[in-house]
Amino acid sequence: MGIKFRITVMNFLQFFVWGAWLLSFGKYLGATLHFSGEEIGAIFMTLGIASLFMPGLMGIVADRWMSANKLYAFIHIAGAFLLYLAARETEFGALYTVMLLYLMLYMPTIALDNTVSYCLLEKNGYDIVKDFPPIRVWGTVGFILAVWLIDLLGWGLSNYQLYFSAVFSLVLGLYSLTLPNCGIEKSPVKKTLAQAMGLDALVLFKDRKMAIFFIFSMLLGAALQITNMWGEAFLHDFGKIDIYKNAFAVTHNGILMSISQISETLFILTIPFFLKKFGIKKVMLMSMFAWVLRFGLFGIGSPLGFGLVLLVLSMIIYGMAFDFFNISGSLFVEMEAEPRIRASAQGLFMIMTNGLGAMIGAYGSGVIIQYYTHEGIRNWPDIWFIFAGYSLVIAIAFMFLFKYKHKPEAMEKANVQH
Repeated sequence: MGIKFRITVMNFLQFFVWGAWLLSFGKYLGATLHFSGEEIGAIFMTLGIASLFMPGLMGIVADRWMSANKLYAFIHIAGAFLLYLAARETEFGALYTVMLLYLMLYMPTIALDNTVSYCLLEKNGYDIVKDFPPIRVWGTVGFILAVWLIDLLGWGLSNYQLYFSAVFSLVLGLYSLTLPNCGIEKSPVKKTLAQAMGLDALVLFKDRKMAIFFIFSMLLGAALQITNMWGEAFLHDFGKIDIYKNAFAVTHNGILMSISQISETLFILTIPFFLKKFGIKKVMLMSMFAWVLRFGLFGIGSPLGFGLVLLVLSMIIYGMAFDFFNISGSLFVEMEAEPRIRASAQGLFMIMTNGLGAMIGAYGSGVIIQYYTHEGIRNWPDIWFIFAGYSLVIAIAFMFLFKYKHKPEAMEKANVQH
């Protein structure tokens, strides 16, 4: 088998393992384990906590002591054991602890997956910019396929989803041990812990424009995972209403939700056009207003007739909402940060969105959902409208507070590739 095919399998399994539980886990915690909204939010908050510091710490390990592919394999094997433990836990405290430990291991593997892929492509004479994106697309395919399998097997409300993920985490870990070794390429300049975690880029907060950008990155980051956490639970709850209980959107809510990831792969292809035509600020605003529509359409959608059309539209809009800010924001950091702290600045961007932002969104959404839950019934329309209103306020504030002029020549120089 060629090395590109082997790397493709690795990327496929990397996100297959995540897709097996991420979208359906909130539904399982609420409907099967009967956790409160705050408890579910707290468990999903572990994703943000892990994203704050673990990628940086594991990056130091890979730079200094263990080759990236061996570390990657070890983490997935250990992760399989933790997923097995998670499947057996039914108490909040124990499950919270196990999921925190698991995500402290899993989240760094997203970056390590890239590191291993780049290393093996370079060693075999391939062009990373040209050859990696088509490989990475198979990661999204893996995520979508896992969601579909869990849905079709009827495991969305069962701990089988965690056992299933554990099996493939073990398979991925063992498979990774068969890949060529990347070795340890020690840099003559050792990164400090602060540098590895992106904290030396905090100096950028002295620049008003950058400070505003990072603050809004955190605020919008709070919205990025809300529908992934609660979307299937929302659709599942329609089953409590007789007219909807046999609707496809209810019985196969995972498949409906996966349209969001399909949309993501399609919208990514349009980003170069939108960035060139409208510039970074307007593309960011498109993302923010897309979140307003994403939540708003959930608020007025339903599993049948025109309501189903609205839900499908919300899934399609997700691609723009999720990708446009992440990629345009990353490009903004790349263009505005000084070369010596550019990597740290990208790390800080991830901390603000996937770390602090995700923590705020996970726990905050849990509190709001619990507040709008009475006698086991959630008032989903009001919940989604609150999230839509939150996104609208952010978009309007960003429009007036963030000053940035479109620089087509700078973007050409940056040579945007996807």
